[in-house]
Amino acid sequence: MPLDHYKTLGRSGLRVSPFCLGTMTFGEDFGWGSSVAESEAILDRYIERGGNFIDTANLYTKGHSEKIIGDHLARTKKRDRLVVATKFSGNHYPGDPNGGGSGRKSILAACEQSLRRLGTDYIDLYILHNWDKHTPIEETMAALHDLVRAGKVRYLGISDTPAWKTTQAQLLAQFRGWTPFIGLQIEYSLLERTVEGELIPMAQELGMGVTPWSPLRSGLLSGKYTRANAATVKPDKRSWVAGALGEPVYKIVDELQSIAAELDTTVARVSLAWVQGRPGVDSTIIGTTSLKQLDDNLAALELKLSPEHVARLDALTKPKLNFPADFLGMAAMIQAGGTTINGESSQMSDFGVTKPGDHY
Repeated sequence: MPLDHYKTLGRSGLRVSPFCLGTMTFGEDFGWGSSVAESEAILDRYIERGGNFIDTANLYTKGHSEKIIGDHLARTKKRDRLVVATKFSGNHYPGDPNGGGSGRKSILAACEQSLRRLGTDYIDLYILHNWDKHTPIEETMAALHDLVRAGKVRYLGISDTPAWKTTQAQLLAQFRGWTPFIGLQIEYSLLERTVEGELIPMAQELGMGVTPWSPLRSGLLSGKYTRANAATVKPDKRSWVAGALGEPVYKIVDELQSIAAELDTTVARVSLAWVQGRPGVDSTIIGTTSLKQLDDNLAALELKLSPEHVARLDALTKPKLNFPADFLGMAAMIQAGGTTINGESSQMSDFGVTKPGDHY
C-alpha cells in the first residue's frame, strides 16, 4: 500500500495517508530531537512520497514543533493540501490553572495560540490530548463544537482518555447535534495491546478511526535493542522505557527478527505492518529524527504479513484484558445454539439443551 493510497478517517470524508507523520521530535528544545533544517527535510520527503497527514501538539517542544511546521508550510505553500492535526490540554504557563486542561477558557486560548504558531486560520483535526477529570465533558464538547462552527477547526479527535468517558462525550455530541469525534489517538503496539479490550471496539462502533502512537514502543520494537547486543546497547537512562528491557521484550524481538529474516525486511517494518493491519486502525503515527529512518519506516507499507506471521506475533503478545472480555468469549456458545453467524462457529451450551419432559 503506497503512502498516497488514502483512507477516510473514521466516519468522515477526511482522506488521510495510512502513515501519519508524528512531529514530537521536531525541534531541539528539550536537548534531543531534530534541528529545524532536519525537520523541514523530513516534512518535504514525507510530502514528496504522497503523505498528507501531520500530527503535532501545542506542548511538543514548547510549541516549537507547531512553529516549524507552520513556517515551512507557509514558505512552500502546501498548507491546503495537507491534513494538519494538533492537540490541546498541555499547559505552558506555570502557576496558571487555566493554562491547560479542557475547560472553555483553556481550549479557546490554546486554539488561538496553535493557529498563530501554525500560521494558518484553521486546524484540520483538533484533538483533546488527554482527559481532564476536573472539567465537565459537556463544557469541553460545547467549546469544541463552537470552534468548528466558527471555522477555526474542521474535525475533532480525542486521545488518551478512558473508553467510558470517550463514549459519554461521543453520545452527548450525537444527541445534542454537536460535532463528534472522528479520530481516536491511543498507544498501540505489540507491547501495548490492552486497548483491544475497550478502546478499539468502542472506536469501531462509534465511528472513530484509530491512529496509534508509539507503534515501535519508543524504539523497543525497532530492532535497535536485541538479545545479542543487550550488554552494550541500552536506552538512555532518562528514557521512559529504560527499565522495560528484559526477557519478555527480547522474546518478542526474537520473533520479529525471525519474521524479518523470512521476509527479507527489517524488525521495525514488521512491527509497523502488524499495527497498521489491525482492525480499526486507519493511520499509524510514525515519528522520526532522520530521512533514513523515515524511508525505512515508510517501506513498511509495502510489507504484507501472512496470516501465519500475524498469528505467531498475536500468540506471543496476547494481552490479559479486563472483565468481561474473557467471559464474553463464551457468548457465542450461550447465544448461537451451535450455529455459525457472520463466519463465527459456535458450540451448543449444555445449559441450553432441552429434552422432552424438561420444564421451561
